[in-house]
Amino acid sequence: MSRPTGRVLTLLELLQSGGTRTMRELADRLGVDGRTVRRYVDQLIDLDVPVESVRGRYGGYRLAPGYRLPPLMLSDDEAIAVLLGLVAGRRTGLTTATATASETAAAKIRRVLPERLARRLDTVLASLAFTEPPGEFAAPDGGVLLTLADAVRHRRPVSVRYTDRGGRRSDRTLHPYGVVAHEGRWYVTGADPGIGEERTLRLDRVTDARTLPGSFEAPTGPDPAQRVLSGFATAAYRHEVTLRIHGTVEQIRARLPASVARVADPALAADTDPATERWLLVELRAERLDWLPPVLASLDRPFTIERPGELRDLVIALADRLATHARDTAPR
Repeated sequence: MSRPTGRVLTLLELLQSGGTRTMRELADRLGVDGRTVRRYVDQLIDLDVPVESVRGRYGGYRLAPGYRLPPLMLSDDEAIAVLLGLVAGRRTGLTTATATASETAAAKIRRVLPERLARRLDTVLASLAFTEPPGEFAAPDGGVLLTLADAVRHRRPVSVRYTDRGGRRSDRTLHPYGVVAHEGRWYVTGADPGIGEERTLRLDRVTDARTLPGSFEAPTGPDPAQRVLSGFATAAYRHEVTLRIHGTVEQIRARLPASVARVADPALAADTDPATERWLLVELRAERLDWLPPVLASLDRPFTIERPGELRDLVIALADRLATHARDTAPR
């Protein structure tokens, strides 16, 4: 590669890092004078790279938005970071409905890597293991994701076509507060002005999203991620469980996270130390109860069951089985 060509590519890399680069900064980094910098900029413009000049005291050059993505200049660390991110995204299910997009993007980057770096990356991928099984979640449509994200940023209402878990389809208006990724799925949380309540929708069940005229005010209080977790804990299930557990919020959250249960202290004073163990109210909803007795046992904290009575019977039965097994001295 000739020296001037290498400097043009270095200029492109500097501009792609974002922001406005002053003439003096570019000249110093490239080791040339201002006239030569302008000549390099003209060469990039001839290649349809959207470079624009910025006037003023802190003016210089920057990349302008264009219809085509300019050639990417990635350092070794940046290339590895992008490829590992694509691999992890596919593994955890955080991809869009165009499942091949991450694969083709990774292939394009992998194809232009220097052989030395490609070998290093292959070594990383060959030695990489995940403790969780591959995600097998339905992915959202990329266009839907972008539309909702734009509506969140600009506080614009949207009309969505949604299919619930029972297979029923409906058109809804939503004031979206945020897009949340949780355990391999994408969700959008916001207010449904038609019913005056908050809703959390799975993005893979949204088949169409359109921005509507107008705007809305974002509410105060929990952030979107906390709203989604709270929605999981209060969703309609077969059983409503109320417990009193003696301990700290941190101890309880170790076994009953925010996506499963709500933890409250009705008598909490403003000056109460959160590390102080006390009786806390725990509420959750569940389709089945058989998983709860082992969780309560693993907490190893005093507790009482206010409802339902069926859970009390299951806990007693588990305690009897554990006591029986503990007394056995030899296999039967």
